Amino acid sequence: MVETMECKMSAGAVPGTGQIDRLRAALNRALRGKGRVVEQVIACLLARGHLLLEDLPGLGKTTLAKAVAGAVGGTFARVQCTPDLLPGDITGFSIFNQKTREFEFQPGPVFADVLLADEINRTTPRTQSALLEAMAERQATVDNVRRTLAPTFFVIATQNPVEHHGTYPLPEAQLDRFAMKLSVGYPDRGDELDLLAAAIGDVTGEPGSDPSLTEGELAALQAQVARVAVQPNVRAYLVDLGRATRSHPKVTLGLSPRGLLIWQRVAQAWAFLKDRPFVTPDDVQDVAAPVLGVRLGLAPDAAGGVIHHLLEAVSVPV
Repeated sequence: MVETMECKMSAGAVPGTGQIDRLRAALNRALRGKGRVVEQVIACLLARGHLLLEDLPGLGKTTLAKAVAGAVGGTFARVQCTPDLLPGDITGFSIFNQKTREFEFQPGPVFADVLLADEINRTTPRTQSALLEAMAERQATVDNVRRTLAPTFFVIATQNPVEHHGTYPLPEAQLDRFAMKLSVGYPDRGDELDLLAAAIGDVTGEPGSDPSLTEGELAALQAQVARVAVQPNVRAYLVDLGRATRSHPKVTLGLSPRGLLIWQRVAQAWAFLKDRPFVTPDDVQDVAAPVLGVRLGLAPDAAGGVIHHLLEAVSVPV
């Protein structure tokens, strides 16, 4: 099932701290008590990555995804992934117009600014692969015609880790297209009380969808993040960490060069959110778990703490 909506945008001022604060506020209203998760989501967005949300049902994955789409403005499309979903349902297809006697292209939801692929592991690998080109290159090839997507195209995919009947696990090639994998987790007792109180009298059950960023501000923020300095010793630290994943006895699939680039971009975004014009080793470590968690292949007998062990094993630059 595919759902689309249009969010109004207007020309805005030069983006900065105020825009980030508004974005934080919008997402924190939608997901109460999960400040760190919200920061990580914003970092993923600013790093021009894509996000995989993996958690139990009812913890706010879809709510968070829709809040992100509403906050950044632009067009939003939602695909409810099912086994009978076809690649053309995502990328679009050409139909024959009887009046003009020509084929006309009908764009699919992948041409939105923000795409929510809900329960992505419930659709077949053939349909999952329709997102590969779009996520990696921000373009889609349909009927041998290459069509460009929005430069700020952002995919949020959700999946339930405890339901395996009728699902198709994402292959490593697709997982590597995501910048981060996050889990929302259960809220604290106080946050659940606030959630119930806020629901009284609310007939919609949905957070506000007024855009926090106006047209062009997200692209400008992403450009600022790309200019955050990464000193040679920090780059060397990243490379050493990446190489350590490839030789770790409990890691069956180490970090690829593409994974290193994504890790650096997310660390730049994390430093930007901390109001720093440069990346520190702490930034690299802070985003290690969500970045590595989506792309490292672990041995069947691997216990928890592999990522922590990797960080401990590599010397931190001064």
